[in-house]
Amino acid sequence: MIEQLYEEIVTRKKEPKKGSYTNYLFDQGLDKILKKVGEEATEVIIAAKNDQHELVSETSDLIYHMLVLLAEKNIPLEAIKKELKLREGKLSKTEDRKQIKEL
Repeated sequence: MIEQLYEEIVTRKKEPKKGSYTNYLFDQGLDKILKKVGEEATEVIIAAKNDQHELVSETSDLIYHMLVLLAEKNIPLEAIKKELKLREGKLSKTEDRKQIKEL
């Protein structure tokens, strides 16, 4: 499903469709796409404190906008899969990470 959505986004970038929200984002450029990613990430955080349905909805929005960002930067979805595969099975030590002082 995510692969299909990504491919549709890439196709929309190559072959714009009048009135398309995806093309609106591409036309507005990187700053607009980044703003939307930030807004959606914030909405995911807020939704996580509220209810599951809202969290699912906002997570879907975030994934869509992240895919638009990847397409804008010409990063294939395969690059993300490859990176995640490299991390598979590796242990992450908490002492190697910066401390979160406040939330």
